[in-house]
Amino acid sequence: MKTWKPMQLIILMALGGLTGGGARVAQAATTTDVAVGDNFFSPINVTINANDTVRWTWTGIGTHTTTGPGTVPLWDSSLHTGGFVFTHTFPSAGSFAYSCTLHAAFFNQRGTVTVQAAANVPPSVAISAPTNNAVFAAPWTGTIQAAASDSDGTVSRVDFFAGSTKLGSVANPPANFGFAVTNLAAGSHTLTAVATDNLGATNTSAAVAIQVLTPVPIVLSSATRPSPTSFQFLYTATPGLKYVVNRSRGLPGGLTPIQTNRAASSPVTFLDNAAVDSLGFYSVTLLPNP
Repeated sequence: MKTWKPMQLIILMALGGLTGGGARVAQAATTTDVAVGDNFFSPINVTINANDTVRWTWTGIGTHTTTGPGTVPLWDSSLHTGGFVFTHTFPSAGSFAYSCTLHAAFFNQRGTVTVQAAANVPPSVAISAPTNNAVFAAPWTGTIQAAASDSDGTVSRVDFFAGSTKLGSVANPPANFGFAVTNLAAGSHTLTAVATDNLGATNTSAAVAIQVLTPVPIVLSSATRPSPTSFQFLYTATPGLKYVVNRSRGLPGGLTPIQTNRAASSPVTFLDNAAVDSLGFYSVTLLPNP
């Protein structure tokens, strides 16, 4: 009868939002209507935003123009009669007096378009990694992946925070980029990114909650052989962290990973159903942070 020799165990220990200042929300471009009557404009004065359009519609029976300021007019509809429609879009702020070239002098057929500066659209920013509720071993050294953009300008800076603590900044970032975090201490942290555009408007990303845990020492215990081809033991672990079990069928042979596990509780029960040798060696190691 073959005598079973207890397997030896190798125990290896491896410890392995601020919100920005208020920025006006930009409105979609609009069109404002002005009637070109016989010897008058109605309304005489209109106020619009940059990138809005004024639409003149001839409602009288006479011949008229809408002609903008300048030696070379900023716009000129030329002469038309009832039913004609002319539009002009105003890309920049200012006050623009205009007239009908036929009737400005005698009938004072004049008007003014006042253009207000366009509202600054705040930038967009988001954290793509780590994911919400990610768990790391303390201290965490890793990378926050983020994306930032600005529809009407450029992103000048992105600041990163853990709670109210500023971790650092990236100036003039590309659309997708990473920020290196070094030695973030154990605890529950809320990560946010605050983007600032070239005109000073800010926006804050959605918060990402992470946990940084201090790993417990890895201790292997309660080794048993449930069957001639299986071997079982327990090991202590920190729930949420990932571990790898390695095996060698004999020294000085190298250890080979045979199972990776994210611990749900402690201790963890490990069962090797391919323990066919009379002698084997096992180790459990905490995997490095991603």
